[in-house]
Amino acid sequence: MTPVKSKLGLSKPKIDSARELAEGITAPVQEFIDGHTTVTIERATLRLLGADGADADGVPVPNLIASQCAEKLSGGAAQYYLNALVKLNRTPAELNKEIEKGLNIADIELTDAKRIQAKAAELVKGLDARIAGNVAHRNAKLKQYKDKVKSPLIYVIVATGNIYEDVKQAQAAALQGADIIAVIRTTAQSLLDYVPYGATTEGFGGTYATQENFRIMRAALDEIVEKEGRYIRLVNYCSGLCMPEIAAMGALERLDMMLNDSMYGILFRDINMYRTFTDQFFSRMINTAADIIINTGEDNYLTTSDAVEKAHTVLASQFLNERFAFNAGMPARLMGLGHAFEIDPALKNGFLYEYAQALMAREIFPEHPLKYMPPTKFMTGDIFKGYAMNTLFNFVSKATGQGIELLGMLTEAIHTPYLQDRHLAIENALYVHNTMAGFADEIEFKKGGVIQKRAQQVLDETIEMLQDVKKRGLFTAIETGMFAEIKRPRDGGKGFDGVYEKAAGYYNPVEAYLKKKLKVGK
Repeated sequence: MTPVKSKLGLSKPKIDSARELAEGITAPVQEFIDGHTTVTIERATLRLLGADGADADGVPVPNLIASQCAEKLSGGAAQYYLNALVKLNRTPAELNKEIEKGLNIADIELTDAKRIQAKAAELVKGLDARIAGNVAHRNAKLKQYKDKVKSPLIYVIVATGNIYEDVKQAQAAALQGADIIAVIRTTAQSLLDYVPYGATTEGFGGTYATQENFRIMRAALDEIVEKEGRYIRLVNYCSGLCMPEIAAMGALERLDMMLNDSMYGILFRDINMYRTFTDQFFSRMINTAADIIINTGEDNYLTTSDAVEKAHTVLASQFLNERFAFNAGMPARLMGLGHAFEIDPALKNGFLYEYAQALMAREIFPEHPLKYMPPTKFMTGDIFKGYAMNTLFNFVSKATGQGIELLGMLTEAIHTPYLQDRHLAIENALYVHNTMAGFADEIEFKKGGVIQKRAQQVLDETIEMLQDVKKRGLFTAIETGMFAEIKRPRDGGKGFDGVYEKAAGYYNPVEAYLKKKLKVGK
């Protein structure tokens, strides 16, 4: 970690202790992860090897193959796809068409293992070249336009339900000054155990995440990149029952950021904890290989818990998300750990507590592109008060060196923001960031004052919580509601039936490639 002089007087030994606790908490979970696979990991593997398309009923080819394999998934689905390519002498595109029409590849007798491995090596080489090409393109553009990089990066959302309308809104936002465009997923897509195929024009509260929609939006933003001379990052939601598959599609289509949390699906979508922990590991390896920044979801804790009383749960989760990401080979520079400006504005000195919390995160995670979320919980529809709250949020974002700032909107909590609401939000952020550009370097804090004492208190409470979690074990801690005050049973939740213990001789060439590339498990 890069040494940072603490303006908050935080104890380095205490921070180190918290990290050691997080490592101890995640170790037994990682042991479970290493011995298991899931149906969506197998489908993601198939996608990365070339499985694509859908049958006449809209069932995606990876889902068709997974259904054909059934319990054989415990040995890995890739071998059946590779075997069919070899024995039928087909390209992936040709084989996909036959599977769409009903070909059951799980019934084809397996050929010599060396032939399967040779085909895997060929496809993995092509996969690696495609991902490396995407990374090289992004890095070249970032280097070319480095003089126009802002801090923090301005992040806004689009969510019309129609990918072609999203394109118009996304391009408008980028032209107005946004650096990052997030396309909100349609309501409850995280609970679908498949990824829809093709471009989509109907969605509720958002637009379906599909590979074609990713391609369309990436191409649209690239037009603005060339016009503005500024790289525009694209974000989607790598969460839910198809977490690894979304990661795979993002890696293939050059997305730049992915919402990707280790516990969000468990707590807020009631997805089985074994499924989520196993899926997040594989998805994070994909994101790391593709140099995609993840955004974790600690801001959501404050929608169900009080932001003052439960501030330590946010920090505890950040430590755990960091450790899980390190386990997947991810460097700190790709970990956009989340937090939020969600204290009740009626609380006296609430702004000082917000400042303390945000600066504490920055000092503890100095190399991380922290993602800071705007006030939403106490937005009422009063646009004047809302604008004032967002201005204070913009102030804290700049003053504490946040990396990624999701802007608050005037009409938050009423409807999907109008174009003019987004324009005003960007103008507000640009004004605040510019007028106080050097503020962080000028400010010092009273020793033993409200801000220092608040940050030190939260760190102490976090260590106490992590000690308790380690004693109970993370699975039990979640069952007893220690995070976000939500209880989830370890054997319950959606997707539990899609978790498989790896059989002896489990074969997954994509997993092997990722682990070797990222030096995971060394």
